[in-house]
Amino acid sequence: MLVGGIGLIVFFYISLSVGIYDVSLQQLIDAFLRRNVSGNIDLVIFHFRLPRVILAGLIGLGLGIAGGVLQGITKNGLADPGILGINSGAGAAIVVFMFFFQGYVSSTSWLFTLTMPIYGLVGGLAAALIIYLISWEQGRLDPQRLLLTGIAAGAGFGAFTIFLSLKMKAQDFEMATVWLSGSIYSANWMFVLAVIPWFLICVPVIMRRTYMLDLFRMSEESLISIGVSVEKEKSILLLSSIGLISACVSVAGSISFVGLMAPHMARLIVGNEHKNIMPVCGLIGMLLVIGSDFIARTVVAPAEIPVGIIIAIIGVPYFVYLLFKVRM
Repeated sequence: MLVGGIGLIVFFYISLSVGIYDVSLQQLIDAFLRRNVSGNIDLVIFHFRLPRVILAGLIGLGLGIAGGVLQGITKNGLADPGILGINSGAGAAIVVFMFFFQGYVSSTSWLFTLTMPIYGLVGGLAAALIIYLISWEQGRLDPQRLLLTGIAAGAGFGAFTIFLSLKMKAQDFEMATVWLSGSIYSANWMFVLAVIPWFLICVPVIMRRTYMLDLFRMSEESLISIGVSVEKEKSILLLSSIGLISACVSVAGSISFVGLMAPHMARLIVGNEHKNIMPVCGLIGMLLVIGSDFIARTVVAPAEIPVGIIIAIIGVPYFVYLLFKVRM
């Protein structure tokens, strides 16, 4: 955690200081301490870069923790909010919302910004329920069927989202593509304030129940025999993780593979106890998204690459590696 924290500070500094308009360390310190205030530097740091870096960190934190929860509940190391179709379900619900309110939505509207996570939650829950029901077999959740169902559901929701977005007006279609590609280039302080309440509610709930994820390694019969309400605990953890995923999708679109990679890296570093895994999952997720967003913003500047593409370039080979590892 100490090494990761230092790395996070370094990533924050680099993301705030490096870009088309470079900012020196002294200028950065002066800006935060309000000494020798410069309008241009204030605009670059506080209007463009700082909300974007904070939002990227929150998205990485949420997706990393949610991925750890999903892998713990399903006992499947390949589980990920994107791969299981929950991201696609949340994104589809948001695009439906945008479709029915064409011309009335804006990324600078408080009502629109605060309402998006709620629609994302509905879509994520619908996707999770469909996947859960299809994967349920003989009184238990089949991990293999869960993965296949999630991939199929994600493809279905993705196709529906594209079909709906193509029927939008030009301005609304442009907004919809932000969610489809997984990008945070339009980050602002309203987006940050919109997702923080979801983190304040969902993260503490998950952290207080990390011991349950350790117990889920046992069979359901064993858990029931020691008095654990299995389905209730699974529902609470699943609902909390979907709340985090929906909040992240509502401001950044479908960013996959963070929830897949972060738990695996965390287990390699700190072992298998979820009280240790969860904080490290969040930290690794923050490093992944902030680092990927910096690359997306600078590698082809002044143009940008969606951060979802950068993470996918890293995540796809890792996913293939895990598939072969599971087969072996």
